[in-house]
Amino acid sequence: MNDSAAALETTIAGIAAKIAEGSRVGRDEARWLWENASDAELCSLAGMVRDRFNARGSCTYMVMRIINYTNVCVAQCDYCAFYRLPTQDGGYVLSHEQVFNKLDELLALGGDLAAFNGGFNPYLPLSYYCELFAAIRARYGDELEFYALTIAEFMYLADHAKLSYAEAAAKLKDAGVRWITGGGSEILTEEFRARHSKFKYTVAQYFDAQRAIVEAGVKTTATMVIGFDESIDERLEHLERTRKFQDETGGLASFLCWTFKPYFTQIGGIEISTAEYLRHLALCRIYFDNIPRIRTSVLTQNEHALEGLNYGADDFDLPIEDEVTQKAGATISLDFERILNYARELGYTPEYRHVSLGKPVSP
Repeated sequence: MNDSAAALETTIAGIAAKIAEGSRVGRDEARWLWENASDAELCSLAGMVRDRFNARGSCTYMVMRIINYTNVCVAQCDYCAFYRLPTQDGGYVLSHEQVFNKLDELLALGGDLAAFNGGFNPYLPLSYYCELFAAIRARYGDELEFYALTIAEFMYLADHAKLSYAEAAAKLKDAGVRWITGGGSEILTEEFRARHSKFKYTVAQYFDAQRAIVEAGVKTTATMVIGFDESIDERLEHLERTRKFQDETGGLASFLCWTFKPYFTQIGGIEISTAEYLRHLALCRIYFDNIPRIRTSVLTQNEHALEGLNYGADDFDLPIEDEVTQKAGATISLDFERILNYARELGYTPEYRHVSLGKPVSP
C-alpha cells in the first residue's frame, strides 16, 4: 500500500471510529468524504448511522398523492415548469369536490397520505386554505392524513393575510392541520436563491417560519433538491443549517432529498446521475445524526431510489401523482408490487407506515 492509499484508509478509519462512538461528523470531514470516499465506504458509514434508528434489513413506505390545488404562482422560479402567472391562460384552482375525488382515488389505491403543493397564488386568501383543510378533516377524520402546504407557501399566505407566522400557524392548526412540510427549500443558501428564485423568501425567513410552525405544535419535515448548478459547499451549507435547526428545535420528523427534473423548465440542463444522488443521500445520512428518518425519492428516481436503502435511507413513498415534477419530466408507476419487490431483492422487508395519528402501523 502506498502512502496516499494508507492516508485515505487512515482518514476513513478515523471518521468511522467517530461515528461508531456517536460523535458528530463536521463539514470539512463531509466534504472530504464526498471527494475521496468510495461508494462502498459511504454505504458503510451511512449504514452505521442508519442502524442507530432502524433495525437492519427493515424499511417503511407509504402510498401517497401530491395534490396540486392551484398552478397560479408569482414566484417565477426558473426551475419550475408547472406555474402559470395570474395573467396567463391555463391557471386553475381545484374545488373542494375535485380535491375530495382525488382523496377518494388515493384511498381506493391503498394510500392514506396526501400532500398539498401549489404556489404563491395572490387570489387565494387564508380562509380558502382553512376552509379546505377543515372540510378534509371533517370528511375523512383519521382515515387519511395530509401535509398542508409547503413552508414556502405557508410564508406567502401568512404575509398575504398580514399575519405573523405564529398567527398563521395557529389558524391552520385550528382548521385541523397537523403537518406542514419543509418543501420550498430547494438549496438553502442565499446565493442559490438569488440565482434561481429571487422572489422567494430568504433562508433566515424560511427557518423563522419553520420555527413558528414547530412552536405552534404542528409537525414538519426537512427537504432538499439537488442537481441544479449548486456546489458541494452549497449542499453542505444546506445540511449544516438544517442540522442546526434540528439541534435547536427537534421538530424535524424526517428528511427527504430528491433530484431536479430540468425538462421544459427555463433553466434547463441535464439530470444528475443516480450514482451522484445515492452518494449525496449517504452523505445526508452521515451528517444528520439527529434526524431519525431519511427518505429516498421514488418520484424522481423511480425504482432506482430503492438502492438508496443501501446508502442510509430507511423510508420511501409510492406516489400516484405530482403534477409539478411530472410537468418537468418525472414519470410515475402504479405497479407498486414491482417496486416493493425491488426492495425485497435488495434484502429489505418493506412495511407500510401510516402517518395518520389515529391509525396503527400495519404489522
